[in-house]
Amino acid sequence: MNVTPFHIPDVMVLEPKVFGDERGLFFESFNQRTFSHIVGIPSVFVQDNHSKSVKGVLRGLHYQIKQPQGKLVRVVAGEIFDVAVDIRKSSPTFGRWVAECLSAENKKQMWVPAGFAHGFLVTSEIAEVLYKTTDYYAPEHERCIAWNDAELAITWPDIKDISLSAKDKQGLAFKLAEVFG
Repeated sequence: MNVTPFHIPDVMVLEPKVFGDERGLFFESFNQRTFSHIVGIPSVFVQDNHSKSVKGVLRGLHYQIKQPQGKLVRVVAGEIFDVAVDIRKSSPTFGRWVAECLSAENKKQMWVPAGFAHGFLVTSEIAEVLYKTTDYYAPEHERCIAWNDAELAITWPDIKDISLSAKDKQGLAFKLAEVFG
């Protein structure tokens, strides 16, 4: 597995070794032992989520202030622009973000540790996203930061019609959001 760290070293892009021939392909999408070795912590996943969205759907920027979730994100159909924002106040990269294009074609995965807000924008006609989480969904602890917050200044792909859920339309400005210590 090839690992590419970002300027925020806790977030990583993981690229599996793909074995293919005229019959098709095979790759190991997840191995607990390899993953724990790569990230340096014994993360255990407790929930798998699957979302399907059309072009222009933006989900995020989500996090749970209690029961924080690490997420291992991958795309099995289509393409997304995946974003992680460091919301750990004690971190030297607090308020900075990283992004990666994840697609069924490139087979990249992004590790977003607990302590980060996460979101993605669908850039293909449809996208199906699978992500593993290190803690259970807890709606009472879920928070949302506005995707277009001026202070964060995320450079999203130029998609004309962004579609947000009612919940995501209520996302707070970064300076007003609850963050981690």
